[in-house]
Amino acid sequence: MPLPISINVATLQVAGVVSFYMSAALVMVFVNKAVLSSSPDLPLLFLLIQLLIAVVLLHISAAIFRRVEIPKFNWQTARDLTPVVLVNVIGLVFNTLCLRGVEASYFQIARGLQLPLTILVSSIHTSCIPSAKIIVAATLVSFGFFVGVAPSAALPLLASPTSITLFYGILSSLFIALHAVLIKSSLPHCDNSTIQLAWWTNFGSAVFLVPFVVFNGELQILRANLVEGDWNGKVFGWGCLVTGIFGFLLCVAGLLSIKVTSPITHMFSSAARSVLQTLLGFYIFHDILTVNRVSSILIILGGTMFYTWAKSSEFKPSPPQPVDLESARRPSGTQDSKIHTVVWSVDDEEK
Repeated sequence: MPLPISINVATLQVAGVVSFYMSAALVMVFVNKAVLSSSPDLPLLFLLIQLLIAVVLLHISAAIFRRVEIPKFNWQTARDLTPVVLVNVIGLVFNTLCLRGVEASYFQIARGLQLPLTILVSSIHTSCIPSAKIIVAATLVSFGFFVGVAPSAALPLLASPTSITLFYGILSSLFIALHAVLIKSSLPHCDNSTIQLAWWTNFGSAVFLVPFVVFNGELQILRANLVEGDWNGKVFGWGCLVTGIFGFLLCVAGLLSIKVTSPITHMFSSAARSVLQTLLGFYIFHDILTVNRVSSILIILGGTMFYTWAKSSEFKPSPPQPVDLESARRPSGTQDSKIHTVVWSVDDEEK
């Protein structure tokens, strides 16, 4: 008689959420890269369409689920949320421009200063000096970044990222750090609802982005591409749709990952995703991996995981309380946990 198999529902739930999060993040990075490679002259239009798709999906979700509440437009709220929306859209633009100019496997190196800058901005905002362990983690991650950007004789000139592209990566990391700080003061303006803030962030970012798409001439470029007939518009069209949908799903996946798992588990899943991203970039886009790049990725991952461990050891857990989707908040124990919850916008890590 076969022995009964005991299935741990909680374990299956964690495995499912982690797999969902990793899959959504990987799809976002590689489809974004494929679209930006095929249409490098339409980065802002590509981002605008992603934002609009996220807004549409929020409205569809609100029509299906009662807990998803779309806020009513209010000029006072719009003015109050202008700083966080501006910081968000500027970060998204620099993030997109950075990804356009680097290989998919190199993207995490180009944004390697994200954790140190987040720690720095948060420390300045709170006027608190981080602990020695946190400073060590930030120093380690920063060292990994400089190892990755150091010139390498083994790297062809065409595969080397330009200085402006690396500058975009640093600015993207900086604005993500600023966004993480601004989010706390922004939530009260939308009833402390992450979903309402998601709508304001995506809608407001799209509104601010429209004039830049026009002034950058991307509508004329799109028209010229369609008229010429040799442009592969299918990659752009399907890429916009896929990244718009998966960007929305990534928001949900990031929230569920922190809700169901611990910060340590979430960070290890992020580390595993980074390794997969590097390997897939090598096989799909034929990215070049040098000793410097591999060492940089490993150092950044090691420093980030050390930060997560250090932060978790300092964190004193409060008594467990029921978690609701509207009131769920990410702990400050991970870099990704800050980013995904506070942004709730189309680009994750990939924003």
